[in-house]
Amino acid sequence: MQRWDVTPEEAVAIQQQLRERIVLDGPPPAEGAIVVGLDVGFRGAVARAAAVAVRYPDMTPLDQAVAERPVQFPYIPGLLAFREAPVMLEALTRLHFTPDLLMVDGHGISHPRRMGIATHLGVYLDKPSIGCAKSRLCGHFAPPPDEPGAWTPLKEGEEVIGAVLRTQRGQSPLFVSIGHRISLESAIHTVLTCVRHHRLPEPTRLAHLAAGGAKVVADSGQPSLFE
Repeated sequence: MQRWDVTPEEAVAIQQQLRERIVLDGPPPAEGAIVVGLDVGFRGAVARAAAVAVRYPDMTPLDQAVAERPVQFPYIPGLLAFREAPVMLEALTRLHFTPDLLMVDGHGISHPRRMGIATHLGVYLDKPSIGCAKSRLCGHFAPPPDEPGAWTPLKEGEEVIGAVLRTQRGQSPLFVSIGHRISLESAIHTVLTCVRHHRLPEPTRLAHLAAGGAKVVADSGQPSLFE
């Protein structure tokens, strides 16, 4: 089991080791699959994570779970997983549904070491995952046309590390990347399928609201199924 209480230098070494296990291909979720959105909010020195399960592709909300922990790792760009992943994992254990795919508010392989939080969680749990970030961490791109569904590649040198995806006309694009066990084309398709009337896809939009204290799904009253 991986340790999370490490130094920044140890964290970088863990990322380099896990990088060898990333799978950069896989299909979009099947009809009826459970997609879980993950996000974290902060209240002073306390991190509050939310996991929201929705059914794919109709986006019916099924369950939400939250967890809180004191922040134990400093804010260091590129090492977000060591600050946020432990509390996200705790929220996941409280869900009443087993996720088929994780959609994380954060980066996947669009990361200096190709190990953003979406990839880290995907590899750690061996689950398909997608990074869906609101801002760029690394790489260069040309702005996509102002049309929903338009996208341009996010590159580092000649390597494509993600997609700059327009989900709504007149709004800033999102930075979508492979997390684990999914292709970039499948990740783009999945994110667009999950978009309704907002810039963010429903799984991460609802997780963002829940992390801020909103009740977005009624209690299911079922025992937790995620292991």
